[in-house]
Amino acid sequence: MASSSSTKGKGTVSEIAKHTDAEGYEMPWVEKYRPALLEDIVGNSETVERLKVIAEDGNVPHIIISGMPGIGKTTSIHCLAHALLGDAYKEGVLELNASDERGIDVVRNKIKSFAQRKVTLPAGRHKIIILDEADSMTAGAQQALRRTMEIYSNTTRFALACNMSNKIIEPIQSRCAILRYSKLRDAEVLKRLKEICQMEDVKYNDQGLAALIFTAEGDMRQAINNLQSTFSGFGFISQDNVFKICDQPHPIILKQLIKDCQNCQIDQALSRINDLWEKGYSAVDIVVSIFRVVKTIDDLQEYLKLEFIREIGWTHMRILEGVGTLVQLGAMIARLCKLTLPPQALKI
Repeated sequence: MASSSSTKGKGTVSEIAKHTDAEGYEMPWVEKYRPALLEDIVGNSETVERLKVIAEDGNVPHIIISGMPGIGKTTSIHCLAHALLGDAYKEGVLELNASDERGIDVVRNKIKSFAQRKVTLPAGRHKIIILDEADSMTAGAQQALRRTMEIYSNTTRFALACNMSNKIIEPIQSRCAILRYSKLRDAEVLKRLKEICQMEDVKYNDQGLAALIFTAEGDMRQAINNLQSTFSGFGFISQDNVFKICDQPHPIILKQLIKDCQNCQIDQALSRINDLWEKGYSAVDIVVSIFRVVKTIDDLQEYLKLEFIREIGWTHMRILEGVGTLVQLGAMIARLCKLTLPPQALKI
């Protein structure tokens, strides 16, 4: 999602002037530090190498890039288009967000008219149509799109970005090269955050950056937005400041809650859940944060960690089905405490 250069990233910083609007308002950092070159993209190095080969060869196939939000799918396509078309990028690229413009009329009108338009491009290059959130397109629009892809394939290539490739119909999948992006590793996100802190002169401590990584869960866009929000609000990136801005249950409280369950102190655990509930956190917020915290607790025995994760998973499923009540969370705490009791204590 973001560039991986630090001093080299100042090549990207040279782009920053154009990321400030006419009245001098600064762009969000997520846009300000968006990569313009394929080599600046963080993570998924093997897949990015394939895109570099396509850029050098010049004959881009129809492609589908799938993966989680905020890991660089759309940015990769834009970087590829820049590498292929150069100065002709503006005339040769049409970008549509298929989650907004997802009906059959868009395919019949906007996409077809762009595919039919004559544009002067470098020799051997094609026009590129970028469809973001392509898995949101209606089935009718996707059916119309597959025929358009065939008719205009001599002059136009399609690049689809989506979260789940299985929501793209099979006929389109068979016409495309499918690239899958995995979640960014914590070390990759941390490296980029440190580079942005250096370029923006942001003061931070290690716990603050760790909190940003915890809240982002591999989503570079979320990490950079949270970094800017925390800096704007407090001027310093610390753990407490990050959690105030992101407004998630604090992991330290949740670790104490898990420790209470481990020691079978059900009254204390329920008291902590009640406190979180009274602060206004929803059942989904609480159960998702507990799940993420349990995975990071090293002194929890492996078999017990697996059992805890299973019980939290069942509770999460029930909450998603609509039973998001304090009673449901209390029942989860009771089941977690029960797991730590010796078998003889359960005999009546």
